[in-house]
Amino acid sequence: MTVYVVTIPGTFLKEPSASARTELVRALRPADPRTTDFGAAENLDILTFYPDSTAFSLRLEVEAHDNASAEARARELATDALRSVGIPEEEVPLGQPVITGIDAD
Repeated sequence: MTVYVVTIPGTFLKEPSASARTELVRALRPADPRTTDFGAAENLDILTFYPDSTAFSLRLEVEAHDNASAEARARELATDALRSVGIPEEEVPLGQPVITGIDAD
């Protein structure tokens, strides 16, 4: 298994409350990319919002056998976390997951 850092872009169609953002980060914390050498070196945040926009990026650490599995696992983690904080999938279109780092020894 390989550890990947996967970035998923998205847009909130309805602005989430500050508490929803906090809960989303908490729900994603087990997949924090800062636990990887790559994530720590790049100072990656789990959730990045863009100024004057409802667009965001999620950066997640996942273990997988290959790129496609890593991207699928990251999307699953993202949708599960959004659902767990009460944000319906139809209110948050997610873009294509992209491998942005591989944590290799």
